[in-house]
Amino acid sequence: MVLVFIEVREGKVKKSSLEALSEGKRRADDLGAELHAVLIGHELDELAPECFSFGATKVHVLESTLLSQYSPSGFSRALKELVEELKPMVIFFAASSMGKDLAPRLAAWLNVGLATDCTETGIKDGRLTVVRPIFAGNVFATMVFKASPQIATLRPNVFPLVDPVDAKGEAAKKNVEITEDQVKDAVQEIMREEGSELDVTEAEILISGGRGLKGPENFNLLRELASILPRSAVGASRSAVDSGWIDHQNQVGQTGKTVSPNLYMAFGISGAIQHVAGMSSSKVIVAVNKDPDAPILKLADFGVVGDLFKVIPPLKEELKKIFAD
Repeated sequence: MVLVFIEVREGKVKKSSLEALSEGKRRADDLGAELHAVLIGHELDELAPECFSFGATKVHVLESTLLSQYSPSGFSRALKELVEELKPMVIFFAASSMGKDLAPRLAAWLNVGLATDCTETGIKDGRLTVVRPIFAGNVFATMVFKASPQIATLRPNVFPLVDPVDAKGEAAKKNVEITEDQVKDAVQEIMREEGSELDVTEAEILISGGRGLKGPENFNLLRELASILPRSAVGASRSAVDSGWIDHQNQVGQTGKTVSPNLYMAFGISGAIQHVAGMSSSKVIVAVNKDPDAPILKLADFGVVGDLFKVIPPLKEELKKIFAD
């Protein structure tokens, strides 16, 4: 059996979890095994049909009012009990903030290995193989697991979605027996920044800025571009974040978030290796920098040597024409 953890945000299944479910379907087919999904929280039954559409034959809904908000200790305990009952061969998580927090906790509970931020998966001799970047993305390591369950987190925007189908399956709801003293940590409140964009890890188009923007007010130029382009978000280099120009949640790089959008646009970013480690798997990279020797231009599919303040205004006008409808 292949089991996929389904992350829910504001009552909706995250796209990155559907990508993990799609990859789970492909690996389950290779193994000739069933694909199961697991939802943890409160009143999530109505989300099960979406999991069936992406290949799950059974969805386990672990229910508790104490788990209505994410709790690392509570979620990992509930998931551990389910895994010990089902004994799946493979477990996939999206490599989101929650997945990166929950997967290692589960692996520690079960005393098994974990491969994080994987960009490829496969089956060889009946066992899961994964490919993941190491050394800031300069090397890609192929790994094989020795123990089961084999647990991996999958990088968002890398694994294609399967075509959804009109399918039915079994939804198995189970009340989690957990006490308040066992929930040692929990989200008390979500404070969303006013006008906040799509999470950078889920954006299909990412428009990032660096020190070349010269100040926090100029990130509005990037936000204007993001408002025109569908499923886009604004990212930033560490130097811009450290300068206090934009929030850390927008940071892309080795000490920020790893992204794989279809299009990555870098404005005023030099391309230090720490930044490249977080975005080198982008499908298409466009860079604008006035320094012709900037490392980002060597990585870019399309590079513009010029002043970003002169490039962005005409670019914005052309994009408006294209996306006017």
